[in-house]
Amino acid sequence: MVSRTLPVNAKHIADTDRLQMRVKSPFGFLTLTQAGDHLAAIDWEHDDLGGATSTPLLKEAGSQLTAYFEGRLKEFELPLRPGGDSFQQAVCTAMLEIPYGETTTYGAIAEKLDTFGQPVGNACGLNTIPIIIPCHRVLAANGIGGYSGDGGVERKIELLKMEGGYPYLL
Repeated sequence: MVSRTLPVNAKHIADTDRLQMRVKSPFGFLTLTQAGDHLAAIDWEHDDLGGATSTPLLKEAGSQLTAYFEGRLKEFELPLRPGGDSFQQAVCTAMLEIPYGETTTYGAIAEKLDTFGQPVGNACGLNTIPIIIPCHRVLAANGIGGYSGDGGVERKIELLKMEGGYPYLL
């Protein structure tokens, strides 16, 4: 167990219910957080802080992320427990339905959930498991929209380009 300030995305998990492991990505280190038998958060780190705990789930999540970044994996198969209320959970479920290399809009998800685009955008920004729950695939009706992950909109564009989703940006 790591003894340090709880990462932003993992704040919804009690210290006693949290295991963490760091993996290297093309964008720096990611901290994967497990709660119970589920992946609960991914946080962006700028340095390898060490002190990781390894579990079969965290190893599998790390392997799947590596395969994704190498272009060998298009769909994750992991037990997930993102943070948030029932609305945020519904938005996460809708984001999981967006295929690799494709995008949708905040408005399209809002229509599906019988709400408005702004609350959908807010829920996307609160996604505790970015990349795996692909909030980067959700765009504004008239542009790229925001991205709360490390690197902001530039990171969103990089992830979309990596997936071949960049034609949607033109």
